[in-house]
Amino acid sequence: MFASLILTVSVFAFVVLLMNFLHDVLPMLFGGHVSLLLVLKAVGLLVPFACIYALPMGFITATLLVFGRFSADQELTAARAGGISLAALIMPVLALSLACCGLSAWFNMELGPEARVAFLNLRNNLMHNLVNQQIPEGTFIRTFPGYIFYTEKNDGGNLQNVLIYRLRDGTNIDTTIHADHGRMDPLRNQNQLAIELYDARSVTLNERGNLVQSSPQISLNFSTSQVTNRVSKPNINDMTFDQLREELHELEGLRPAMPPGGSGSELRARLAEMRREQTADLEPLLVTMHFQLAFAFSCFSFALVGIPLGIRVHRRETNVGILVALILVMVFYAFIMLGRSLVGHPQYYPHLILWIPNLFFQAVGLVLLWRANRGI
Repeated sequence: MFASLILTVSVFAFVVLLMNFLHDVLPMLFGGHVSLLLVLKAVGLLVPFACIYALPMGFITATLLVFGRFSADQELTAARAGGISLAALIMPVLALSLACCGLSAWFNMELGPEARVAFLNLRNNLMHNLVNQQIPEGTFIRTFPGYIFYTEKNDGGNLQNVLIYRLRDGTNIDTTIHADHGRMDPLRNQNQLAIELYDARSVTLNERGNLVQSSPQISLNFSTSQVTNRVSKPNINDMTFDQLREELHELEGLRPAMPPGGSGSELRARLAEMRREQTADLEPLLVTMHFQLAFAFSCFSFALVGIPLGIRVHRRETNVGILVALILVMVFYAFIMLGRSLVGHPQYYPHLILWIPNLFFQAVGLVLLWRANRGI
């Protein structure tokens, strides 16, 4: 079981890591201004974040694969013939699931958010340094959305042989600007990069054909606000459990005082309105905190339901176990998505909805284990 768990968690972690790599890291690498060492550091910071989702998915897959083959090879029958009950057999697996719950809680509540924030800071710093250290020469720069920038020579902001492509729909080039020389000045106070092009020639593609224009000077301003702005606090979804708890206590302390005067019914109405406003403000924090806790207990829930399902599936094939695991994960995560989508409706208690899949899977798993232990 432990060997299968290592394998399945590694596979799912690789898949999650690959998706984040393609979305966040690969553009920086193709930009040509990031060293391979920094790329490896960025990937290393994404590993704990990937393990948040890979550990529960890997555990349910490993459980189904192991006990499906255990049943298909008649080893369960042999164990029962030797006087060993199913309950005795699965105790080490349940203990392993509880250990994985503790490991998952560490990833969810501390290591994963910290690594995610460190990765975002690393990415923002790379973009910030790119603007402040001048655009490198001899490299196609794709930092600015909608543009591809190239300069053959960059001597302290003095540019030579400048080529700028403007993209339409993010992929198709509709305007090409070429200039023999130019000047670049970062306007840090305005979060802009000002570029003056001299002896420029532009070619614009439109429905009537190519529109060629020549100009002694062209002024361009690129927005750098997306790469230079700083956020003092991380996003709620990127906070650790302790940070969320501190934020929760801080918001609770900001509750406005009850205004004096008014009848009893008016005071009760004001108090009820204040409570609704406070609940609406606190609900995003509560949802994130309960998500971190509920998702950590998913390994134990998956163990309870995966063991009897693996025995009932009674198949050696790996693809069957993976298919059943993906279906269970989709059902589990559907409730998680439902709870998080209702964060703006505190009257539905979305932070408690996050616990429904755990309670449901554990109840169903206990019933199925009881039936399997009795041979039903």
